[in-house]
Amino acid sequence: MKIGNVKIKTPIFLAPMAGYTDYPFRILCKQMGAGVVYSEFISADGIIRENIKSLNLIRFSNKERPIGIQIFGDSPDVMSMAARYVVDQFNPDILDINYGCPVPKVTKKGAGSAALKDLCLMDDITSAVVESVPEVPVTVKMRAGWDKQSIIVPEVGPRLEGLGVKAIALHPRTTSMRYTGKSDWSLIKKLKDSVTIPVIGNGDILTPDDMMRMFDETQCDAVMIGRAAHGNPWFFREALSKYIGQPIPNRPSISEIADMCENHLNLIIKYHGESIGTNLMRKHFSSYVKKFPGASKIRYRLVTAPTLDDMKIEIDLFKENARYWENQLDKNEL
Repeated sequence: MKIGNVKIKTPIFLAPMAGYTDYPFRILCKQMGAGVVYSEFISADGIIRENIKSLNLIRFSNKERPIGIQIFGDSPDVMSMAARYVVDQFNPDILDINYGCPVPKVTKKGAGSAALKDLCLMDDITSAVVESVPEVPVTVKMRAGWDKQSIIVPEVGPRLEGLGVKAIALHPRTTSMRYTGKSDWSLIKKLKDSVTIPVIGNGDILTPDDMMRMFDETQCDAVMIGRAAHGNPWFFREALSKYIGQPIPNRPSISEIADMCENHLNLIIKYHGESIGTNLMRKHFSSYVKKFPGASKIRYRLVTAPTLDDMKIEIDLFKENARYWENQLDKNEL
């Protein structure tokens, strides 16, 4: 498939997720087969003020391409300037507008999915961004509407396509639902039927079988994986195998999980530094270490390790225990 002039080999994308899709996590998912990866959402105001924290969220390596940088804001002028800055300074493959974040601290300012309540503002922001970066495809990630009484799919699809948007990712929950309830995949199908640009389906894909079912039921052009990838970058390896009709690889062994924890820790420390990196890594340990013998104790020791050196000691113990458990399993099988 193509988004604008960007050729994409694999229609299985890593969704933008605040607090998760930094460089270390993106690169691990990319290595496992993610076709496109997205940055965390980044404030347009922070970008034009050249806030260091905001700019650090944008930085990426060429190994991640194709990559989309996602921005949010409530002012067409500020969004336009931020888009131009991102393209000039970082040259991403795709620039994505966030019309999907349901978090009150974002929507209260009129940004994120608050634009779903004011389609004229959505039009103005979208036009401003598209016109400011004509050389880069602009995409949109959105929700289905503010609440069940104001579903804007498929009305908004042709509207965005007419403004020059090159693809739309739809999470078919409303803002008021936040992350609860069931996403309505039929809305993805309605959006797909209303536009000629690619549609990317998102929401409640927990397994490769779910992914294939979304493709079948909605005819979407690509899927976007969010929470299913937490602690599980292997999801993309499994999903890609399923998509191309090959046998799905075995689930990662306990040793592979231990090695991934070590790899992720090293990447996150290198990228964020020791103080920030160790704090960020705790939530990743919680996601990686589960559903195997002794997981709760190992997870507790990793999450509560006070220093980087303590974390490394706990990972070494984890790796040793993993080898022991796997040897015991092999003996039992014999």
